[in-house]
Amino acid sequence: MTRAVILLLALALAAAAQTPPHVSRAKEIVYTAPANFETDPGLRAHIERYQTDHAALNRYYTIDEAPQRIKALRTFHASWLDALKALNFAKLSHDAQVDHILLNNRIRLELRRIDQTEQRVNEVLPLLPFANAIFELADNRVRVEPPDPSKIAATLFRIEKEIAGARKEIPSRKGTTNPAVANRAGRLTRTLIGVLKEWNTFYSGYDPNFTWWTSEPYGKLNKAMESYSDDLREKLAGVAKDDKDTIVGDPIGDAALRDELRFEIVPYSPEDLVKIAEKEFAWCDAEMLKASRALGYGDDWKKALEHVKNLYVPPGQQTTLVRDQVFEAIDFIEKRNLVTVPQYTKDIWRMRMMTPEEQRVNPFFLGGEQIIVSFPTAAMPHEAKLMSLRGNNIHFSRATVHHEVVPGHHLQLYMTQRYRPWRRAFTTPFWIEGWALYWEMRLWDLQFPQTPENRIGMLFWRMHRCARILFSLNFHLGKWSPQQCVDFLVDRVGHERENAAAEVRRSFEANYSPLYQAAYMLGGLQFRALHTELVVSGKMTEKAFHDAILQLGSMPVELVRASLLKQPLQPGFTSTWKFYGTL
Repeated sequence: MTRAVILLLALALAAAAQTPPHVSRAKEIVYTAPANFETDPGLRAHIERYQTDHAALNRYYTIDEAPQRIKALRTFHASWLDALKALNFAKLSHDAQVDHILLNNRIRLELRRIDQTEQRVNEVLPLLPFANAIFELADNRVRVEPPDPSKIAATLFRIEKEIAGARKEIPSRKGTTNPAVANRAGRLTRTLIGVLKEWNTFYSGYDPNFTWWTSEPYGKLNKAMESYSDDLREKLAGVAKDDKDTIVGDPIGDAALRDELRFEIVPYSPEDLVKIAEKEFAWCDAEMLKASRALGYGDDWKKALEHVKNLYVPPGQQTTLVRDQVFEAIDFIEKRNLVTVPQYTKDIWRMRMMTPEEQRVNPFFLGGEQIIVSFPTAAMPHEAKLMSLRGNNIHFSRATVHHEVVPGHHLQLYMTQRYRPWRRAFTTPFWIEGWALYWEMRLWDLQFPQTPENRIGMLFWRMHRCARILFSLNFHLGKWSPQQCVDFLVDRVGHERENAAAEVRRSFEANYSPLYQAAYMLGGLQFRALHTELVVSGKMTEKAFHDAILQLGSMPVELVRASLLKQPLQPGFTSTWKFYGTL
């Protein structure tokens, strides 16, 4: 028997020893209609109208950076602010007052983000003197303005010459242009290439006169824009044309971070949040040392972590592992009567595998009604295979499956689609990710991790959440580069380097809000503080507390607290809840 075969057998035995017994799923799903329905409408009609009209406007204006869209959205949101002011807040029910605060808060956040988009566009316009002309062509096309082909051909010819001039200026801009701004300009140029392609397709071939005039200048302009986009990225942002690994990022700065915290109704400053993360990290360090010593590695916790990373299942068994871990978590919380898990929730979750390309951005699991499972495929390079195996080992998986399915995102999303569904307009990562992270803390307290390996698996993720606060805030404050963030995850948490790079790339290049990564731990701490205030004190049972949160819907956690406590409310609601105490 070869050493390779012996190793696979050993891994299979280790997997069998660490996973729960197989649970068969029902072959047929039996649906039972609910016995009662949500009756309090709150401001549902207003909120749904806002959502519908906002979505229609976004479908009409599809280019985020276009001045026409910025102006229209600013007017739209200003009119909704006026409409809210006309409502008699004092005469609303408490639930409707919460809706009023949520809608007002969302509108003000949208207005701030519109301002930020306009500011960021203005920063790149010196590099893209032709952008407004393309925005105008696209706007005329949407409004179905009859084209003047000869004038359009002259415009395309002029834009090509402007690009030629801009390319000549690149050497003089080198060293004085912020790489993040240059990279942003390169991305916007790529967006404009797509805009022009759609514009050209609308007319070309259909209008013979248009085709006769524009086919040649459009073809030249398209090539010029592609070359210019490459130049911006390579010569000003410092990223080679085929480089898919370098992370540039685009920090938002201290003032914008404070604005985001204000809209999330979080009373702490960015500096305070860094202190909270450091305190939580210290707790993780102490617990990790205990687990390391229990495994015989003394204070060298990284060796203990290496031991756990190498406890992965053989190829082909990851889906079975995850399925059984889903039912293990459900069984654990139901036996303790922690939260209501409808039978339909247990029946309708699904699974698919993460592609190798997706794993470049998200090397771990994603979840909800469908859990997306990471594991190496046969075509992946050997080194990437090992990193994926080690990063998605048995105990790391066991520590995150319940986060993604039940009692985490799947249960959470199931309930928000059925209770106060209009509040999905106010979704926030402090509620979405905070709830799932809170359960990692709660299950730890209830001794869900049975072995040192289990505990290390959970602690790895808890350290990771602390690290997310530190690296994301330090990046947006301009203190850390993306590479420093990657190094921090490798050195301080024990990530595989490619997985760390994917995590940072996901954080800064995948359109997440700037507080998204910090919101996991911080939202979890908010829910934990609320649990202490209402459950530990004896005011609510565990199950009633958790069910109430899910039925209230997505919102900043301080408003969950205000709802549960029936706290008196005012239209200009601001944060007063120091959920972590005084720092």
